[in-house]
Amino acid sequence: MLKIYLLNGAVIAIAVVIHYEFLYQFTMIMPRLRIRHRFRILLGVFASLTAHAIEVWLFALAYYFMDKSELWGELLGDYDGSLHSSVYFSFTAFTTLGLGDITPSGNLRFLVGLESLTGFVLITWTASFLYLEMTRYWDRD
Repeated sequence: MLKIYLLNGAVIAIAVVIHYEFLYQFTMIMPRLRIRHRFRILLGVFASLTAHAIEVWLFALAYYFMDKSELWGELLGDYDGSLHSSVYFSFTAFTTLGLGDITPSGNLRFLVGLESLTGFVLITWTASFLYLEMTRYWDRD
């Protein structure tokens, strides 16, 4: 059981650090940009989407490799064992969409639940970040 907690904690920690670094670096770069302020916000949206996509892929890689081992459980239903299916499943979990065409079993369920919680927190963090950036730069054009 300790392995489950450690792996889940490591994946979540890496995802949070990736998100933090994207937002931090963007905050550092934003004032130096010599472009119209409204385009800065668009860059912020694209940077945030990139961060989210990387985080989804991180979870997808964990699912892909965990599914290959009998220790962790498996993904059932419309899951063909490919990395592509793992990414699709990860997007549905991260965004809390949860279509139900792929179902986790065994210890894999813990990471799926934690990905949904992590995704919700990181998406909310992004929304707050972009709102603050918009209020900072919106009226300057």
